[in-house]
Amino acid sequence: MSSTFKKWTTTPLENLLISLESGSRPRGGVRGIPNGIPSIGGEHLTYKGTFDFTSIKYVPKEFANNMNKGRIQKDDILIVKDGATTGKTAFVDEYFPFKDAVVNEHVFICRPSKFIEPKFLFRFLTSKEGQERILENFQGSAQGGINLSFAPNTEVPFPPFNEQRRIVAKLEKLLHKVDACKERLEKIPLILKRFRQSVLAAACSGRLTADWREKNPIIEPAIKLLASITERRRTAYETALRASSREGNRKPRKIFPDEPPSVESADVDLPETWTVTNVDFLAHVTKLAGFEYTKHITLLDQGDVPVVRAQNVQMGRFVPENLKYIMKDVSNFLDRSQLHGREILMVFIGAGTGNVCMAPKKGRWHLAPNVAKIDVDGANSHYLLLYLQSPIGFFYTTSWIKATAQPSLSMKTIRKIVVHLPPLEEQQEIVRRLKELFEKADEIEERYKKAKAFVDRLTQSILAKTFRGELVPQDPNDEPASVLLERIREEQSKIKTDIKIKTKRRVKK
Repeated sequence: MSSTFKKWTTTPLENLLISLESGSRPRGGVRGIPNGIPSIGGEHLTYKGTFDFTSIKYVPKEFANNMNKGRIQKDDILIVKDGATTGKTAFVDEYFPFKDAVVNEHVFICRPSKFIEPKFLFRFLTSKEGQERILENFQGSAQGGINLSFAPNTEVPFPPFNEQRRIVAKLEKLLHKVDACKERLEKIPLILKRFRQSVLAAACSGRLTADWREKNPIIEPAIKLLASITERRRTAYETALRASSREGNRKPRKIFPDEPPSVESADVDLPETWTVTNVDFLAHVTKLAGFEYTKHITLLDQGDVPVVRAQNVQMGRFVPENLKYIMKDVSNFLDRSQLHGREILMVFIGAGTGNVCMAPKKGRWHLAPNVAKIDVDGANSHYLLLYLQSPIGFFYTTSWIKATAQPSLSMKTIRKIVVHLPPLEEQQEIVRRLKELFEKADEIEERYKKAKAFVDRLTQSILAKTFRGELVPQDPNDEPASVLLERIREEQSKIKTDIKIKTKRRVKK
């Protein structure tokens, strides 16, 4: 030990315990046993050093009474002994909810000597250094674990008893503050989510831009916007019809309705200049057809054109991860499902049904199955995207989802989604204001992430400082840890002798 640790020592974990044991379960397991004595497994320990009893299991009382090992006591330290969470550690304090409980065969009970401060040992075993020392004893494959030999092989820094108490007292205060900080930080994502939904709701009901309408009273109402869109499309179609007739080509297909639809919407009080329409009137909705995918598409790990799958479309953002590709000639042939950076993308089948984002602008992209493209005409595509993310827009979307094992929408039902439409100028103002508000929310979210990363590291930083002997000052009057270890050895020897005597008495009986 360095001079900093004049009265500290280092000793194997087994020298600090009066018992190291595991439990068991009845043959056939514990499934279907509705009550009895709680049986604690690795799944009940958390990485915070506490317990999660959301799904508690039991062993019969008679079975528990016959268990020679594995009964939990106050101040016990529990450690997962096998599987993916090997080393996960929890402490049984005065708030442990069960008067009588046992561990199963996947958990070790480490019972500290009465001559040490149990929380000191617990905190070391949950530290980065302690976890590393435990896992140095891991044996086997991913489903391997540790056995009883981990205790003699796990070295523990060991200070005088009074210093342990001072360390625990200060640690508890510091870690309580860290935990309180974590709790406050954990509320921020929900606050930001509610903020974004609140401003979207205000935007898509007209409340966000009430002041703008007062300053801009002479604005063409949205109902006239629909009429001008209809007239423009009619003129364009008639022109295309005459051209096809002159050239002897097939009659062009209409992709939009002839007239604005009559739409039933929820009872929402919209501004007078707004109107109600649907996606079908505002956009052309299409997808990669099933037969096109089956006949022409082979998804590749490398290729010319990346495809957009459902997992890439998160609510409000495009996530370019785990990409698959198709060849350029296939994309050229299936031109109807090419993407051009202006479309809204919507997941129409699976867990993310209703998720929307803008198509990526950079590079060339193509649709994969399960994602529809909504090519907006005459309205502001960014307004429609925001509307579909809003509470009212998402309500209209999900109202069409089929109630089956796998959620889904058809192109027909996507077209039926009701849209609250403001005048074009107000759509632009809404997009501008929401952009500013969301940028502020994004800035707060980035600050939150940095703060969370710092706080997440703080516990381990404090523990590292603790076990370097730097958390509290040493007291020259403290009894050296080596003397304390001798007392523990005497305690362990006495316990072993008592066990032998009890065993002989049972044999004689």
